[in-house]
Amino acid sequence: MAGVALEQVQESGLIAFCLPPLSEDDPLFAEKQRLLDVRQLQFKFVLPLHSSIEEALQIADKLVRTARILHMNEIELYFAGDDDIGPFSPRNELESLNFILAHLSSLISNVKYSSIEVLHLVHNTIFAMIKTVGDNNIETMTAKKFGTDSEELLLKWGQDHGLKTMLSITYFEEAGRGAVALEDMSIGGIALEIPESLIISEDLVYNSDMFDVLKKLDDITPETMLLLWSMRERFNPNSKFKIYFDTLPTEFNTGLNFRVDALAALEGTLLFEELLQSKEHLRQQFDALCPQQCDNYPDIFEPKLYTWDKFLWACELWYSNSMKVVFADGKLRTCLVPVAGFLNHSLCPHILHYGRVDPVTKTLKFPVSRPCEKGNQCYLSYGSLPSSHFLMFYGFVPKGDNFYDVIPLDFDTPDNDGHGNQPLDAANGRNTHMVRGTWLSNADKPHVYGLPPKLLAHLHAVLKSDGSGLPPFIPGEDIDKEDERNALQTILSIFVPMLEGLCNTDKMDRDNSTWDVKLSLDYKNLQRKIISSIITSCNSGLQMLD
Repeated sequence: MAGVALEQVQESGLIAFCLPPLSEDDPLFAEKQRLLDVRQLQFKFVLPLHSSIEEALQIADKLVRTARILHMNEIELYFAGDDDIGPFSPRNELESLNFILAHLSSLISNVKYSSIEVLHLVHNTIFAMIKTVGDNNIETMTAKKFGTDSEELLLKWGQDHGLKTMLSITYFEEAGRGAVALEDMSIGGIALEIPESLIISEDLVYNSDMFDVLKKLDDITPETMLLLWSMRERFNPNSKFKIYFDTLPTEFNTGLNFRVDALAALEGTLLFEELLQSKEHLRQQFDALCPQQCDNYPDIFEPKLYTWDKFLWACELWYSNSMKVVFADGKLRTCLVPVAGFLNHSLCPHILHYGRVDPVTKTLKFPVSRPCEKGNQCYLSYGSLPSSHFLMFYGFVPKGDNFYDVIPLDFDTPDNDGHGNQPLDAANGRNTHMVRGTWLSNADKPHVYGLPPKLLAHLHAVLKSDGSGLPPFIPGEDIDKEDERNALQTILSIFVPMLEGLCNTDKMDRDNSTWDVKLSLDYKNLQRKIISSIITSCNSGLQMLD
């Protein structure tokens, strides 16, 4: 803020603080703007210079409510009713609070008058909220031992090439390797900094003898090229990345490696079909690529290196360890980032943003978005993904409440969603709705029962109309009991058979099962918990109506 403006502000006894407005390029712009309007939230906030603590807290609350809406993703937006002010998820909360903090810090750094204490008061309030998010989502794991020689060699190799880190590698009973903070790290601190030259990207393929062959293949993607390149590079004794490949496991225990017993334990879930289809797709991809290239170019594609087992290993490597990175030249590439792969995922991570190389330092930085104390595990976000994705491609089911564990529901009706908005998949003439565990609902209106308001609105509209010109419907207002009862019974008709299709696993000996069967049982129990909560909510609603 310019000096003249500040003088004027002081004279008026007020200071203005503005958040960047919602971008019209946001694909969710219309619904976010509707929520902002419903809640009468703006982007400009006026703070009295001599605010009380109570006034500062009220301003902070409005800032947070606005930022939450700005940072909502599609799933969070779908489940948020008009009366739901959040929090919507740990990810959304950390994004929102860090967003506010960054703009406050920028304003404070330009303020010349130390008497303006209200900004510091709001700043400290937001900082405390970030710490509370972390304190409410503590994950504890049992450390077995610190990194072995291979991890220490990798860290030394990286540091010799410009890598900087505030982390050490530790083995945990629950998750294998993870990264632990060597010192206390505050918000904005850099946990890890990796030179662009140490990142494995498609450029390595373009500069290899393999590229002359690969570029002749129709429709081959850079990601597939990297997959084939890494199958050979893994065994190259002269590879620049030999130390990195030596630290990788000989087997990745992901869902793609599930055996028959584990697949059988998943029967009745949507993941069962997804896994079968994914494995079949990979098999077809292997058959189309490797045997022919081994026959035509055996010097480059050595048959012993291009077997099905090694192909599956490479697929699991790239699925579980790759990152999307924007390089200094502005190009987005799929990459492997040595050392960063040791960071484990959390639903409430320390590191949210790490996908852009700094154009000045030519390094990929991993800043923390919430404090991480010395000796604690430092977590990364792999993305806002359902547990089925984590199981299939990473080999774990996240601990805690995953706000993105949804069960999709498709309806072949050409109407709107009952709020006057188009369905999520309106371009294809379908209404795409979803449910998740009803214990996650923040809604306190009657006639919602922890179920998504948009789903209920859709069902009410369908039940009271022939599908044309559906009137807007708001749960809790002017509800016909018969329509309400029919809506709940419709949901029950979907989920009761679904629950019956999940065979009871309570009698299975999980402790003595193999790793893949344990994962299947964990996932199946999670699905049963979600579906049971929906059925319980519907039955409670029916009892209320009676």
